Amino acid sequence: MSTYTAPLRDIAFTLEHLAGLPELVTWDDFSHADPDLLYGALDEAARFISEVVAPTNVVGDETGSRLNDDGTVTTPKGFKEAYARFVESGWGTLPFPSAFGGQDLPWVVGMAVAEMLKSANTAWSLCPMLTHSAIDALMHHGTPEQQATYLEKLVTGEWTGTMLLTEPEAGSDVGALRAKAAPAGDGTWKITGSKIFITWGEHDFAENIVHLVLARTPGAPPGTRGISLFIVPKYLVDADGTLGERNDIKAVSLEHKVGIHASPTCVMAMGDDGDGAVGYLVGEENRGMQYMFTMMNNARVGVGIEGLSLTERAYQQALEYARVRRQGRAVGAPKTESSLIIEHPDIRRMLMTMKAHIEAMRGLVYVTSAMVDRSRHHPDESMRERYVEMLALLTPVAKAWPTDRGVEMTSLGIQIHGGMGYVEETGAAQHWRDSRVAPIYEGTNGIQAIDLVLRKIPMHNGRVVRDFLAEIAALDSELDAAGDLFELMREALSEGRSALEGATEWLLMCEDPNDALAGATPYLEMFGIVTGGWLLAKGALAASKELEERSDPFLRAKIATAHFYCTQLLPRAAGLMPAVIAGAGDLFEIEPELLGS
Repeated sequence: MSTYTAPLRDIAFTLEHLAGLPELVTWDDFSHADPDLLYGALDEAARFISEVVAPTNVVGDETGSRLNDDGTVTTPKGFKEAYARFVESGWGTLPFPSAFGGQDLPWVVGMAVAEMLKSANTAWSLCPMLTHSAIDALMHHGTPEQQATYLEKLVTGEWTGTMLLTEPEAGSDVGALRAKAAPAGDGTWKITGSKIFITWGEHDFAENIVHLVLARTPGAPPGTRGISLFIVPKYLVDADGTLGERNDIKAVSLEHKVGIHASPTCVMAMGDDGDGAVGYLVGEENRGMQYMFTMMNNARVGVGIEGLSLTERAYQQALEYARVRRQGRAVGAPKTESSLIIEHPDIRRMLMTMKAHIEAMRGLVYVTSAMVDRSRHHPDESMRERYVEMLALLTPVAKAWPTDRGVEMTSLGIQIHGGMGYVEETGAAQHWRDSRVAPIYEGTNGIQAIDLVLRKIPMHNGRVVRDFLAEIAALDSELDAAGDLFELMREALSEGRSALEGATEWLLMCEDPNDALAGATPYLEMFGIVTGGWLLAKGALAASKELEERSDPFLRAKIATAHFYCTQLLPRAAGLMPAVIAGAGDLFEIEPELLGS
């Protein structure tokens, strides 16, 4: 069972050469953020996370969180203490405004810390991630009074936040929710109903939990048009900021899940002990769906990071095992001894597949996170608008592609262990079990694909996606100029990009929505594969330039990994083209009652 070591060298490389951190810190909003200071902070965060958070991962998986008779939740041994040290150290405050207790650092730097936290203990890390979503919603849509009451406590982590969206009969169809909000006559609302799958809805980390709840007000229009957003704190907050009486909201059960056992996934009830929980309207009535997406969009990128983080953790463990496990005899090895399994080509193939996907996923989620910074802080307003559009385009890909790959790659980690990977004592299976939920929550990956195809690529009649594809195409001349070492990489990227361009144009011209929907998931996968190849090729070019100054095995490995990805993994993109353009005919050819025969 392995420990976790943060891949700081690759994190720094990705921040510098792909996410463009050196450019970000030249802007006025980040002028105080010296790159050396930031990299030093990441070093210190890595030390804290490896020493304080990572040791809680196994015990959390083995014992899980427990719901007590009084509706409180007890988290596993060491969790509460690790969170207290996390709050004390201020690691959750990095990307938020100093006006609310933050440190005014780039969002992408906060996401680098999030990657390390999720690798160390995914279940534990979901608590600060959900708090970040609540902060986003209140920063953008809360009143000054609401911001003054809640934001500093949430930013510092003294209080935590949640999203109460899903209901038993609604699921991903949020418009079908039935929770009700009735005016109380004093400016507050009484919220009744129940919510399911509420991550960290109850726990012992913090003295207060700020729930953001979707509910319907009287006379609201049906469907998504009639949903409003409310603040429903676990404890009411008095005028002086101190905690008052307990609100009528509580956890009534915890889900028993495949993975992330330590994360209390709650069924929450409001109004069981009275006429409803006290809630405070956020923004205007019937605009809750708009506000919800403020919470969810950055959370979706955070979920994408989980695919990266768990693959990184699984890869480190698989690599360690492959370096010590002996079995069989590699080609050319002495007949009298067995070989380390890392000497077998198939093991190398699996390890390289994991490593290449890690670097591609890290590039994708960091570049997307940096677009948050660019959309908010770029000194040129027209560029801010451009990055708002590009962020919208890439968000469903950054959520879905890494999480789908995370399930596959953590499964490869088990495969490298052989039979021992299927034995819980090795710990390899936990990474797969923990990864399996990520393609489901914050909008299933099928929903992400629908969003990409029906909403994102048609933006401005396809201009945004065409601009992005043109940016990928612009790398071709650099790869050509880089010489023979990059020729195969260039050819593979060109073929993959051409296939993605063709699929994009087909979808933009598709007249039957069912045909577009039938190709949505393979299209998103194609989009992710090609984008990953583009980013790895960019990184390889940057590594090649640095190698002109000095010899460095790390930089040579960057080029070799990119070459492996582009020549062995990227060609799969073109193979997805028939599935993208096949249409929906085959999917509906068999009547539902005959599918089982």
